[in-house]
Amino acid sequence: MTRDIYVQARADHVASLASATPLSAIEELVWNALDADAREVKVDLVQNPLGGIDAVRVADDGSGIDILRAEDTFGSLGGSWKKDGSSLTVAYGRRLHGRHGRGRFKAFALGSRVEWRTTMKAGEGLLSYTLSGDAAEPGLFHIEQAASPGPATGTEVYITGVRATVDSLLYPDVVVQALAARFALYLKAYPDVSVYFCGIPVSPVIVQKHVDDYTVRLENGQEARLEVIEWRKRFSGKGRIVFCGRDGFALYERPSGVRSGQTFSYTAYMQSARFAELSAENALVMDELHPEVRAWLDAARRVLKEHFHRRAEEEGEARLAKWIAEKSYPFAADDASDERRRFDEGVADMRAHLDGFDAMPPSERAYLFNLLKSSLLTTNH
Repeated sequence: MTRDIYVQARADHVASLASATPLSAIEELVWNALDADAREVKVDLVQNPLGGIDAVRVADDGSGIDILRAEDTFGSLGGSWKKDGSSLTVAYGRRLHGRHGRGRFKAFALGSRVEWRTTMKAGEGLLSYTLSGDAAEPGLFHIEQAASPGPATGTEVYITGVRATVDSLLYPDVVVQALAARFALYLKAYPDVSVYFCGIPVSPVIVQKHVDDYTVRLENGQEARLEVIEWRKRFSGKGRIVFCGRDGFALYERPSGVRSGQTFSYTAYMQSARFAELSAENALVMDELHPEVRAWLDAARRVLKEHFHRRAEEEGEARLAKWIAEKSYPFAADDASDERRRFDEGVADMRAHLDGFDAMPPSERAYLFNLLKSSLLTTNH
């Protein structure tokens, strides 16, 4: 059986939805799998002998795409294959990420041709189909039934005609940390779910450096939980505040506006049932323009500033203890001289401008410290 489905939306609108970054496209495909009750999602890059990417594969063990409702599934941009009127998945009752049917089109941000190879339950048996689309015809999808069904339900999204921007995914450790930041609270809420990128588990525990929990309070007595996760590797962007429902599901995020210092890369997750209400009222997207949202942001920022002040002191003490133990630091721990104060200011400037300073061998660090101390003595005389 072969048939065509036409998307009920203008081609330029569909194309605009496909102009996402490769990372956000991967994120949407993972969310689609999780919303289909997948317990395991694997993202892989199919590389050629020269190291280039020939294809991107996202495979899951979820319930598959309901081909019997294909017109609803792919025919209407605002429609969705997800359970009508519900915010929970069918099999496991997990929170749904999206119900507007837009995420699937982000697959075209990865390549010009996309195939959804899916197996679904049909009565007592299984049915397998391939749905395919091409960026050259963004409003048209083809459906073809497989000669025999697959062994179990699930979907494999196979993307070819890979775009040049997809090369940014060739750094798995960076991608894994970015995905871990996006899925952190979801994976904590549903520990039976596993996501892999190029065989590496997408786990916040693996990529996080430090975690702290706080309570954020407004003047009217409302409270929210604030979980601050510091990441091992720095993101290119700044720290972010993520508004979440009580179950940890992300509703809205924005830059935090709080400088954490050079060594801290972080995401702050603020959780409260109140945020789901504000989201339903479209208040969160108003950001600072909405009085209550601004109050929550201000309260969170106060906590974050105190947090990073304390963390900077903790890390500074630990760093100093390490330098003294390795005998690279040229002052005693109890030295309160002006010379030491000026030296520490110079070290702080040095750390800010020299990448990998903290990873230097002790002998190299001792050499730099001695040069700095000598230059301060020369300046004073």
